[in-house]
Amino acid sequence: MKGLIQRVSQARVEVAGEVVGAIDQGLLVLVGVEREDDQARADKLLHKLLNYRIFGDDAGKMNRSLKDIGGGLLLVSQFTLVADTRSGLRPSFSSAAPPALGESLYDYLLTQARQQYPHVACGRFGAEMQVHMVNDGPVTFLIET
Repeated sequence: MKGLIQRVSQARVEVAGEVVGAIDQGLLVLVGVEREDDQARADKLLHKLLNYRIFGDDAGKMNRSLKDIGGGLLLVSQFTLVADTRSGLRPSFSSAAPPALGESLYDYLLTQARQQYPHVACGRFGAEMQVHMVNDGPVTFLIET
């Protein structure tokens, strides 16, 4: 499972012009599910999302986690994140989970996040989404489990 995490000062997701998820300061996470992923990998990703220290402390060093600052977590499914781009001029999606597995694990991740953390928003699986964000830093990391 892959999570492209972006530290944001604000972010929102729209579907057909309607805002379906929005946060202020926190993390926008683009989530990619691969064929071999399972709930254990989703749990590991969520642990990292909530505890990864990428927010500044009083000295400006990255020592604070999302939980430490009480920021928002915006989860957005994005199957293109798992594309193989190593060869050719067209991405291959052979490692992407089939839609049913991808949706099941995304929903599991979202459910677990909402049970463990109070500030969770999301996009809509499989929808054509418009994602708006102000990347703070910019700070972006790819986390793979």
